[in-house]
Amino acid sequence: MNKKQITVLGVGNILLSDEGFGVKVVLKMMQNYQFPENVCLVDGNVQGLSLLGTISDTDYLIVVDAIKDNGKPGTIYRLNSKDIPNRVRAKNSLHQVDFLEALTLCRALDHVPETVIFGVEPRDIETVQDKLTPEIKAQINPVIDLVLAELTKIGISYQKGVNNHVPRYPFQDCEN
Repeated sequence: MNKKQITVLGVGNILLSDEGFGVKVVLKMMQNYQFPENVCLVDGNVQGLSLLGTISDTDYLIVVDAIKDNGKPGTIYRLNSKDIPNRVRAKNSLHQVDFLEALTLCRALDHVPETVIFGVEPRDIETVQDKLTPEIKAQINPVIDLVLAELTKIGISYQKGVNNHVPRYPFQDCEN
């Protein structure tokens, strides 16, 4: 049976406070949930264009990131494919520039996955520290719930529990 490939991709720089939100969400999901083999959880860090292979190999892409939209810190956003170019046009970090370029290059490869981005408005993306600010850290579980609801909506089941999943990086194959 040919199952659709689903990728949950966390992006951001974990060394710049709230900028690392997406990666921390995906890492927590890796630790606490088990997914079917057609679902990959990827720590995309700040890989930018290196994500092209990961993005082009998936059918449904869920991205988690910090999105600066001049809102109240901690505000959660959900962007679907048609909203992404407009809402993220004012990029706030280099990885967003490269990520959007990778997504755009998928068009040249004639394979643009259906994409949803869950983001949180950061408070601080400049301080060099590996900790999220309190109001952003408080949004990890609500965003995980949104990602899980999105997966459920597209027919993906999961189990809560300790996962022995080895973190996947863009340059690795999905199978461990």
